[in-house]
Amino acid sequence: MKATFHYRHSMVNDEKKAENVFSIFPRFLDTPGLIEQDFRLLFGEGTANKFLEKWPTSLKSKVIKESHGLVPTTELLDLLRNAELPAEAENGWDSDMSAIFLLLHLLPPSAQGRRRPGKMSASQAVDHLIRFLKVGTSVQQHLDKIKQRTQPYLLAHGSIQSSIHAFFIVIDNYAIPCKATCSVGALDELFKAHYVFGTSYSAPLTNFFTFLQTTVYNIDVGETKETPRVAELRARMLH
Repeated sequence: MKATFHYRHSMVNDEKKAENVFSIFPRFLDTPGLIEQDFRLLFGEGTANKFLEKWPTSLKSKVIKESHGLVPTTELLDLLRNAELPAEAENGWDSDMSAIFLLLHLLPPSAQGRRRPGKMSASQAVDHLIRFLKVGTSVQQHLDKIKQRTQPYLLAHGSIQSSIHAFFIVIDNYAIPCKATCSVGALDELFKAHYVFGTSYSAPLTNFFTFLQTTVYNIDVGETKETPRVAELRARMLH
């Protein structure tokens, strides 16, 4: 896979050839870790490690702190409780995924289009980031139900949301197994998949992923268009 990296990278950036990447390189579908390998070949070790280094040491706590300034809805309070007191979480996602959802509430979807029809909420945007699949339902069954193409998202397979056994990245009716078994590692792989497979961010998650791209991974800072909300949160997070 290392030897064919340059060919593959030119392939995913060619619209006509991109959809064939999994038929030509089927190892993506059964060999966890290849997304990480390709991302490291693109950006180097330092960039590849940034999210996993920053999340537990400073980023997670800053996200929780900033979230205390949001309008305290029932959903937000549940997320804060699960993020801050994971031992008390009876339902919902684990501490890290709850904090990741808090970041999505800090960076909700921007209204799309000139007429700005009904703006999507952060809660609705979660579906574009991750779906939960209860053990007993096969991943293939989930893929068979997909009727339209979507941007990459995480599929979490487990008995309950706070206890996930395996993560997959769903892209074009394929499920790529994540090497990570934890929420933070799975999100790291999902972000990297956009670069490895040459896909754009899902519209409702553009603010969320742009923030990670520029503030955490330091990719194309100054060249990437940011909404005022993203720029403002980055300024607060970096102080």
